[in-house]
Amino acid sequence: MKKLTSYLVLLFFITFFTNSYKIIGQSDAKISASEFDILIEYLEANGNFINSEAAPAIIQAEEVKKNLKNPKYHVIDIRSDSWFEYGHIKNAVNVKAADLLTYFENTIKPEDFEKITLVCYSGQSAAYFSGLLRLAGYNNVYNMKWGMSSWRLDFAENSWLKNIKNDFAESLETTENAKAEKGISPVLNTGKTDAKEILRAQLEKAFATPYKESIIKSADVFENATNYYVVNYWDQDKYAFGHIPGAIQYQPNASLSATADLLTLPTDKKVAVYGSTGQETAYVVAYLNILGYDTGNIAYGANSFINKKLKENKWDAFTNKEVNTYPVIE
Repeated sequence: MKKLTSYLVLLFFITFFTNSYKIIGQSDAKISASEFDILIEYLEANGNFINSEAAPAIIQAEEVKKNLKNPKYHVIDIRSDSWFEYGHIKNAVNVKAADLLTYFENTIKPEDFEKITLVCYSGQSAAYFSGLLRLAGYNNVYNMKWGMSSWRLDFAENSWLKNIKNDFAESLETTENAKAEKGISPVLNTGKTDAKEILRAQLEKAFATPYKESIIKSADVFENATNYYVVNYWDQDKYAFGHIPGAIQYQPNASLSATADLLTLPTDKKVAVYGSTGQETAYVVAYLNILGYDTGNIAYGANSFINKKLKENKWDAFTNKEVNTYPVIE
């Protein structure tokens, strides 16, 4: 009887400690998964937008014009009230960028539309907020190529035509700069443990922050290169042609996954991203900001410092040929 009792007591303690170990282990596993890990796993499992062929989601002005009477197309103009009143696309609605998320949730039924197009002055802030909305799950959101600058000449004169330059055409380098070794991820502090709740908190923060805080001028990057980690978001051939000194090439639609090169980005330095126009990279900046990186978009992309070279190579250069003569509501 004593042996049986001893055996039962021993079995009890073994069971107790085994179960306790499992509970502690499970708890530790949850704690060890950072908010960043939870968020990146969720985003990559649900569309992986920035690393897919769906990015960037850009629509041409011609398509918008052809669908002005199509109820399945919806245009949202995020410019200032005064510029909207000066002239806007027929049936467009004027919504402040900071209010876009609540507009989608409370004012419209996004699923009722085939395409929802955001427009701004140059297409860059619209691309940034389109990127945020894509991350929020609205997969029918696009930004209009070149913004309102593609719609009519006076809009272009106020935006693109005064920002295309060639000031640093002779300052490019062709050296291939290596990526850093993979390092630590950004630290997110939303206080949430559920992926959707973390994403929601990050989105609310991003929509509340004016896009102008994500703008970097190309002149500042050339003149203060050591202040930035410069990401050249171009194909290898364009990178080899010439890039901002010190810039590192990241392959569009492929490089920024957790299993590729995302973790080579620094968490202790401003990341400056550029491509041809600033529109395609605005999506990248939106994505990286949501993940907690300190990221900025080089305004107007390479058009802001080598527009002539882009024209010569037919690499997405802004020219007068991009400007239409479409009507507006005044």
